[in-house]
Amino acid sequence: MHATLDYYEGLYTEPINVRDVLQRAALKQKVLKKGYTDIHQKLVESCKRGDRKAQYELYKLYSKAMFNICMRITNDYAEAEDVLQEAFVDAFRKLDTFKGDATFGAWLKRIVINKSINHVKKRKADFVSVDNMDFGEEPPRTTKEDEMELKLQVKQVHRAIQQLPDGFRVVLTLYLLEGYDHREISEVLGISESTSKSQYNRAKKRLLSIIRENVLI
Repeated sequence: MHATLDYYEGLYTEPINVRDVLQRAALKQKVLKKGYTDIHQKLVESCKRGDRKAQYELYKLYSKAMFNICMRITNDYAEAEDVLQEAFVDAFRKLDTFKGDATFGAWLKRIVINKSINHVKKRKADFVSVDNMDFGEEPPRTTKEDEMELKLQVKQVHRAIQQLPDGFRVVLTLYLLEGYDHREISEVLGISESTSKSQYNRAKKRLLSIIRENVLI
């Protein structure tokens, strides 16, 4: 069963351009990297002492946002639920390894993303290396004008992302929505940076093509 767009966070109803939709979360991530205050540190410390109530409070605080990440990567409701539960169980078991170098949310998010990617990899998603492959002419990069001409609802963009093949969707999601750079993507997916960049460029081109087709329907 696939989740509907209602499970994606931050949906708006006013028309905006594609560039805004795709880069909003990434820009937010860059801002957060400059500095943070972990407002849930006391809860985390209570969890480390085995406080079940504190664990439940942390789950309530983070489960919705983490589920949205699971959905964006796995694109499957039931699978996203499984990943979410596995991630929280793993996080609570490894809580002693959390040193506070980043926020608990950022630490948990990395666990969630890694778990989600592992599930996608089991489907044998296409993350084939492009280092030594000849694809002929590289598809033209999307321009600002290409994206600005498409005035859309946010949910239309998310619907288009759902239609991307696993390999394209995961790379595009990690780069634009989760704030990963290509070096980080290459490490977490076990591919080269050039493969990540190529997958991203092709994913963005395919995304715009899907959006145009849907707009014309």
